[in-house]
Amino acid sequence: MEVSYPYKQVNLKSPGIQPEQISQANSDQNGSKYKKGAWKMKMENIPFGVTDWEKIEPTEHKGEQGVAYWRTCQFDQIRVRMVEYSPGYFADHWCSKGHILLCLEGELHTELKDGRKFVLKPGMSYQVADDAEPHRSHTETGARLFIVD
Repeated sequence: MEVSYPYKQVNLKSPGIQPEQISQANSDQNGSKYKKGAWKMKMENIPFGVTDWEKIEPTEHKGEQGVAYWRTCQFDQIRVRMVEYSPGYFADHWCSKGHILLCLEGELHTELKDGRKFVLKPGMSYQVADDAEPHRSHTETGARLFIVD
């Protein structure tokens, strides 16, 4: 499967987009590699800010087993979360919400409804669109994640 990034086809079997692939996009007058209209995600009404995640009150979300603690900031239509799963956490539902998820600590096992399984370790991420591929996660050791949805 291939996806189009600005001006270049990228094979999804590759480990990720390499810097030289991104640099092929046209630069604006400030030297930015962002090309207006090239990306679909639109972030609006979000002034520059710094988030100290330790100061955000966690909310508890019980799984089928274990618990997840979410520290959540809502920026217009975009939700940003720091999530900590307890050891033994197992989601209580199949999720169809789209996410971009980065594993910061621990190990996260994610299963898609079609049976495929993936393991994320620190520094690894996954992305999935809304209503694309239902998924659920669990962890034996616990995990800390940064999630944008």
